[in-house]
Amino acid sequence: MAASARTLYTARWVLPIAQPPIEEGAVLVEQGRIAWVGPADQHHATEDTALVELGEVILTPGLVNAHSHVELTGLRGFLEGLDFREWLRTLTIVRRDLLSDADLLDASRLGIVEALRHGITTLADCTDSALPIVAMRELGVRGIGYVEVFGPDPVQCAEAIARLRQRVDALRTGDTALVRTGVSPHAPYTVSAPLFRATADYARGERLPMAVHVAESAAETAFVTEGAGPFAERLRARGIGVAAQARSPIALLEDTGVLAAEPLLIHVIRADHDDFARIAHHGATIVHCPISNAKLGHGIAPLDRMLAYGVRTGLGTDSVASNDRMHLLDEARQAVLCHAVRSGVPDSLSAHDALALATRGGAEALGLAREVGTLEVGKSADLAAFPLTVGSVGPVFDPAVTLVHVLAGQVTASLVTVAGRELVRDGCVTVSHPSWEERQQVTSGRLREWRRTGAL
Repeated sequence: MAASARTLYTARWVLPIAQPPIEEGAVLVEQGRIAWVGPADQHHATEDTALVELGEVILTPGLVNAHSHVELTGLRGFLEGLDFREWLRTLTIVRRDLLSDADLLDASRLGIVEALRHGITTLADCTDSALPIVAMRELGVRGIGYVEVFGPDPVQCAEAIARLRQRVDALRTGDTALVRTGVSPHAPYTVSAPLFRATADYARGERLPMAVHVAESAAETAFVTEGAGPFAERLRARGIGVAAQARSPIALLEDTGVLAAEPLLIHVIRADHDDFARIAHHGATIVHCPISNAKLGHGIAPLDRMLAYGVRTGLGTDSVASNDRMHLLDEARQAVLCHAVRSGVPDSLSAHDALALATRGGAEALGLAREVGTLEVGKSADLAAFPLTVGSVGPVFDPAVTLVHVLAGQVTASLVTVAGRELVRDGCVTVSHPSWEERQQVTSGRLREWRRTGAL
C-alpha cells in the first residue's frame, strides 16, 4: 500500500503508549503520518479512506531496538561457551578472516527481516562494515548506523580518526529521512583516550549521533581503574602500554569529552550513583540490554538508577551472537523480571513501563521522539500489530501484560509499517528475498567447517 494512501486501521486493542489502551481502537494514517487515534466507533471511514480491519490484534507503535549488530546475524549460536575475552577475540577473527562483505550484507538483510517479523521498525546498529546502513536503506526501515572505530594504541589515533572521517563522509551522502549515519568509538578497552577525544570532537563538530559500549564487564572496570585484568594483559602482550585511567569507565568518558557529545551508552551495568549523576548532567542516554547482559554473565544493569536519575533509556537486543534472538518483547519481559529481582518487589517495573521503554524510551534515547515511539497525531506512521490468536493467550485483562508476559518470545507481527509503508502484511515480510537465506546457508557451512578443523 502506498505511503500516500489514507488508511484506517482498526484493532481489538490499540496501545498508543502516550495514553491508556483503547479497546476496539483505530489509527488513521494519511500521507505516511498518524492523522487520528481513538475508539473505532468514533471515526467513520469516508469513500477516500481504505479500511483495514486487523481483527484480534494489539496495535502498538513500531518497536525501537536501540542496540543491535545485524551484520552478525550469521553467528547465532556460534560462540557458545566462551568467556567474554575469548568471545570477543573469536568474533574479531571470524568477522575479519571468514566473512566477506557479501556475507555481512546478507546477514544484515536477514537481521532486519527478523526485526520486522517481531515488530521492530527502528534499529540503532553498531557496525564495523557499515553494510547494515546499506541494508536498512534497502529494506525501508528506520535507523541509525553507528560506524565503529577501534584503536587501543594512542599512536593509532591520527590514522584511525582520518579513516573514520573518510568513511562517514562518504556514507552521509546517502542519509535519508529514515536512516542516518553516526559514529561509535567501540569501548574503553579497544579505544585509547586520545581516540575517544578525537571521535567526540568529530561527532560534536559534525552533529553526528554517537554510541559507545561502556561499563559492561568486570574486566573492563579493572582495565580502566587499575590497568589490570585480561584486557590489559592482551594489550601488553601486543606491546601497548596500559595504566589506570579513571575512577570508572563512565568517568573516563567524561574526562575525554565523550559524555559532552550526549552519546548513547550501551549496557551500563557497572555504574554507581556518581556515574549516573555524570550521565544525567551531560544529557547522555542509555540502552539497556538485559538478555545479552545475562547471557554473557555480566550481571543485571541498575535500570532503577537509570530511571531515578531521569536518564532517557531504551531497550536493545544486542547481536544474536550474544542473545540468539531479535525479539524486543523478550527484552521487555526480561527487563521486568530483572527489575523485580533487583528490587525484591513484584512488578516494580510494570508491563506498561517495559513497553514504554521498548517504544517511547528507545525513541527518546535515539533523539527520535518527535517522529516515533508513540501513536500520536503528527508522528510518523510506524506501526506494529501483534495477533492474539497465537497459542494459549486469553483471557486478556490487560493488553500490555498479555503482550509482555504471554506473547513475548512466541508472536510475530501480522502488520508492520514504517512511515505508512507496509513492510509486513498478513504476517509476511514484503521486502525479503529467498536468495539471502540460501547464500547464508553456504556461509554457515563454511563456518562449521572452520570450527570442525579445530580453529575454535
